[in-house]
Amino acid sequence: MKIIVDAFGGDNAPLEILKGSAMAAAEYGIDIVLTGDEAVIRKTAADNGVSLERMEIVHAPQVMDMNAEPTEILKSYKDSSMAVGLKLLAESKGDAFVSAGSTGAFVVGASLIVKRIKGIKRAALAPVIPTVEGRYMLIDCGANAECRPEMLVQFGLMGSAYMNKIMSVDSPRVALINNGTEEHKGAPLQQEAYQQLKGSPLHFVGNIEARQLPLGGCDVAVCDGFTGNIVLKLTEGLSKALIGQVKNILMKNTMTKLAALTLKGGLGEFKKKMDYKEYGGAALLGISKPTIKAHGSSDAKAFKNAIGQAMRFTSQDVIGAIEGYLAEMKAKEQGAENA
Repeated sequence: MKIIVDAFGGDNAPLEILKGSAMAAAEYGIDIVLTGDEAVIRKTAADNGVSLERMEIVHAPQVMDMNAEPTEILKSYKDSSMAVGLKLLAESKGDAFVSAGSTGAFVVGASLIVKRIKGIKRAALAPVIPTVEGRYMLIDCGANAECRPEMLVQFGLMGSAYMNKIMSVDSPRVALINNGTEEHKGAPLQQEAYQQLKGSPLHFVGNIEARQLPLGGCDVAVCDGFTGNIVLKLTEGLSKALIGQVKNILMKNTMTKLAALTLKGGLGEFKKKMDYKEYGGAALLGISKPTIKAHGSSDAKAFKNAIGQAMRFTSQDVIGAIEGYLAEMKAKEQGAENA
């Protein structure tokens, strides 16, 4: 398997990207294609003792400006490390693509260069978030600020395929994020999406309030990208604040430090469970080939896990599963029309 990696995307590029890629190549036994300035990549690797074994470099002289308009990836930044990587994926010169660069450019570039799955109206960013019981997928978390009801149904469909294939969840529970659990709750978007989800072949369990998400109320939480981004950022902030507060309490004095020693194992497991680095990145679902958006501040460990996520995405044929769901939904719609 060959994974294409944007070596110049994110806050810690290229060093942490190279270190994470080297870890992934050694641990997973895969080949990696790095896109970016070849001279800088080789010098950075040599200066920091990073092995480039099993890595190919495709020269891309530009770096996508994080503040540039996303559509500029097709114009002013067509020779950027991100654009070149997406072109390689579109040309089947790799099995999946991973980048920690501009989210907007990533979504636009993947949608217009690699293209969406036939029948999918919009691609959606879908991170997996830990809960007290396990984890759930939040979809969409920022790719589409405004949505139509049928788009939310497709988000549920794609999230179900991913959670089934990658997370081994049988019949994933799909819920619609809303301001109440009653069927009539929400704005027109949520009300109509509720009815369409209820009539879909998905395992729809109704509306879910945000407070229920950390408690494991569903396996796939569906919403528009504006709502999803707020949920994601609030979750990240609360998690960081909670871990920080626990640390402050345990480091307060000698007695609390002694107590911390007895809790060290459990606290370590808790911190690991809440750490985004363990999950790699957010899958961009709806694209015709596997694409993973890593966190902008990813370090080597996070990037290694993002590459591992891309590898599983490819090997488990999530895209084929999405296409299967689409065919099933279309058949059901046609059956209803002919009845």
